[in-house]
Amino acid sequence: MTSFKSRQVDGRRRGGTSITRNWILCGAFAALLAICPFARAFANTDAGANTVSTAGNAAPFRAGETLTYRVEWSAFSNAATVVLSVPEQRNLYGWATWHFRAAIHTIGSVRSIFQIDDQFDSYSDRSTFESRQFEEHLSELGRQKEDVMHFTATGEDAKGPGPMVVVLPGTRDPLAMLYDLRTVAWDHTPEFRAPVYDGKSMYEMRATREDANEPVAVAAGQFSTSRISIQLFQYEREVDNLHFEVWLANDAAKTPVLMRADLPFGNIRVELVSATN
Repeated sequence: MTSFKSRQVDGRRRGGTSITRNWILCGAFAALLAICPFARAFANTDAGANTVSTAGNAAPFRAGETLTYRVEWSAFSNAATVVLSVPEQRNLYGWATWHFRAAIHTIGSVRSIFQIDDQFDSYSDRSTFESRQFEEHLSELGRQKEDVMHFTATGEDAKGPGPMVVVLPGTRDPLAMLYDLRTVAWDHTPEFRAPVYDGKSMYEMRATREDANEPVAVAAGQFSTSRISIQLFQYEREVDNLHFEVWLANDAAKTPVLMRADLPFGNIRVELVSATN
């Protein structure tokens, strides 16, 4: 864990890279958690924030839900597996939170190049989806790293232990953002915006529904879906060469059944294999 008492997030690019940082980008912003352990793409700009709250929306998921995905990258039809789960609801330092988890493992030929076994845990406010705590448990190419980030919004009294990450009000981590997209009333929301902090940089995510009834066939079956397009911005400028899409099932659970990322180093496709409640 970092040794300083707190750090203020201002959206500027910071030194250091992580193989998993792109897994978070590709994963969280389009339900893609787990995709690209190959390079980190940043824009050297700052972040603005225009938050649209989803507080009060009934959650379409519940504790115990587990979603399993297959990741395709470039010529590799089985590059990795991703398991998204909701282990519990719990009280965290006085906050009522959801506990979300993503487990990522490379497989097959890709694993011979990039041996990745990572887990991310998000503790997000049960009403607003603001991140309260974000954990990275990384095992990448034989190296291990553990990091627990406690978030506190500017002007808010800290409840958890230090060190603290001071973020914009309404900030989600990538995993919380993915689940929050499922709560949006897309029939009445032309554009959904929220600040997202991925552990390195602050972004403004802008999501719009491009199609309200698009048929999708994946390993888990055939679905009628809403296709959501996602862009990342810093200081009102779109981050170049990053575009994400997520297809949410048009059912009560709004399950992410398909995700895609168009990136400089190849296209990523993540499809649902199974879902259990």
